[in-house]
Amino acid sequence: MGAPMVSHIAAAGFPTAVWARRPEAATALTGENLSPAATPREAAHGADVIIAMLPDLPDLEALLEGPDGLWAGVAAPTVLVVCSTVSPAAVQAFAARAASDTGGLVRVVDAPVSGGVAKASDGTLSILVGGSDADVAAARAVLEACGTPMHLGPLGAGEVAKACNQLIVGAEVAALSEASLLARDAGIDLAQLFDALSGGLAASRVLDQKRDKLTNAEYSASGPAKFMAKDLRFAAEAGAKTDTPTPLTAFLRTLYDGLNAAGLGDADIAVMQRYIDEHH
Repeated sequence: MGAPMVSHIAAAGFPTAVWARRPEAATALTGENLSPAATPREAAHGADVIIAMLPDLPDLEALLEGPDGLWAGVAAPTVLVVCSTVSPAAVQAFAARAASDTGGLVRVVDAPVSGGVAKASDGTLSILVGGSDADVAAARAVLEACGTPMHLGPLGAGEVAKACNQLIVGAEVAALSEASLLARDAGIDLAQLFDALSGGLAASRVLDQKRDKLTNAEYSASGPAKFMAKDLRFAAEAGAKTDTPTPLTAFLRTLYDGLNAAGLGDADIAVMQRYIDEHH
């Protein structure tokens, strides 16, 4: 996800320093306005907007401290955009820490993305944004290079919206997986089934993206299934904070936790089909 986003930001005319946990990932990105950074400090130096695309907040927090850490490169007001899918409460706590650690220089915006690698590659991600009006305005042009940013409320609102997104996606993948097995065992051709479903109310982008994997039981990862369990945990936490009943979230967590426990988490999320078939 990060690599195509970086390419679009640079192509939009923003001088972009790139640091990655795998150095070869940064050096592989070449072109006008792109330069690899040797350390997080070097990446942050002189930046007014920093984009962090990592699996979870602990991955980002590990990069902050020390002489080569992110904070060491910050010398002027900077907006740090957290594009990872994380807990709404955790990103709010992280923002407080960032302000404290940097004397108020770093202000945080949460901007998780939806659309997968395909949307990242063509620059049409849906970007779910939370933060103050001023901070979001400061980051908007950079985010617009990657897709369509939608400012949904104060800090944490983007993560709540992403939790809603993941709840829907997780439910739909599970439903498509079970439906494919029901049809298969009844002798129905899955390609024909999905053609029929695509013409009715069951049509969706999830169906469009996953139909071939479900038809062929081919689960090479475009997005590892293991992260859905984390995302659903964040949805449950958000519901608990607002005293919102989340019975479907609770049920889906048992499915995706079970999928991970079965050792299937590194495959594409469509592997839910195999998990249901073999473990239920």
